[in-house]
Amino acid sequence: MKKFDKDRLLLAVAGPALALVSAFVLTSVVLLASGLSPFKLMSLMFDQAAYSDVQVLIINQTGTYYLAALAVAIGFRMNLFNIGVDGQYRLGVMIAAVVGAAVDLPGPLHILLIVLTAMVVGALWAGIAGVLKTTRGVSEVVSTIMLNAIATAVIAWLILPKNLGVQPEGSNDLTTGDIAESGWMPGIPMGDGGEIYGFTFVALALGVVYWFVLNRTRFGFDLRATGASESAAKASGVDAKRMILTAMLISGAVAGLIGLPTLLGDTHTYSLSFPVGLGFMGITIALLGRNNPIGIAFAALLMAFLDKASSSLDQDGYPKEIAQIIQGLIVIAVVVSYELVRVYGTRRQQQKVGEELAAGGALTTDKDKEVAA
Repeated sequence: MKKFDKDRLLLAVAGPALALVSAFVLTSVVLLASGLSPFKLMSLMFDQAAYSDVQVLIINQTGTYYLAALAVAIGFRMNLFNIGVDGQYRLGVMIAAVVGAAVDLPGPLHILLIVLTAMVVGALWAGIAGVLKTTRGVSEVVSTIMLNAIATAVIAWLILPKNLGVQPEGSNDLTTGDIAESGWMPGIPMGDGGEIYGFTFVALALGVVYWFVLNRTRFGFDLRATGASESAAKASGVDAKRMILTAMLISGAVAGLIGLPTLLGDTHTYSLSFPVGLGFMGITIALLGRNNPIGIAFAALLMAFLDKASSSLDQDGYPKEIAQIIQGLIVIAVVVSYELVRVYGTRRQQQKVGEELAAGGALTTDKDKEVAA
């Protein structure tokens, strides 16, 4: 039992570790070819991260990235590739900002209305892909990519001043209007460093909920079982189509929350300058964290560090885009390293089976070991 646990732990850690080491090596090669020192780059980034305001930015960005990765991970655990998280997030936060600016309620109710609006809109937008998959067999990859483009067009139309948008005087930007202070979520002041968004802690709490539901409830078991084998799930009485639709709805609901740390804690309005691409970053983080809430947290922290600690690299002769290069290399390294680890794990299991056969012992499965323990 102990040996099995040790092997499983090593295989779980080996993938991310190999990906990060490979990404650093490849980045070092690129920098050395350009006449720049990779070690000085790391030193500059850690020096930048020592400032309190940068640390607050990293923490806030980590919360946003964590939500994006959770939305993606829910789909992954169901064997669904929800590429439409970015569209679900932007449409959800945009409509939530419109609703938040249109009403004036007591603080908790105002915030709750904004949160529920974002979740409902995100879930409904993701639900389109879920319905298409369960009723027509349309791949969620294709439908969610198309829905991303449609969401962009819908937002561009809705935010026009003749529709739901507002153009501030003397500005070329378009917004949804300012949310009243009752709809702001208080954070934790960090002195001169700024304020940690209150919704960042909601994001971390959702990570706990994600772990509990997947690992300690019947629904979580059904979801994982359907993702592992739809035919086997059907044979055990699970409605696979219902689980697919439910997973897409939940994934979309979480995606709708991605923009709320920024909306409730900083801008208090949606504008054309609102961050984009967070859904695709969530895919990277979910893969790097292996869909585990703790692994996702560390991966989100790493990506946030690369983002915020690279803001002043150009002052020392390093291009700021080097952080994006590192992130891109991590994506490539994740895919390659995880496949290598999977192949090694399969061969290791075959080797153990061969050793048991050679020793004349009975084969024992992982389930047998769990029962014996």
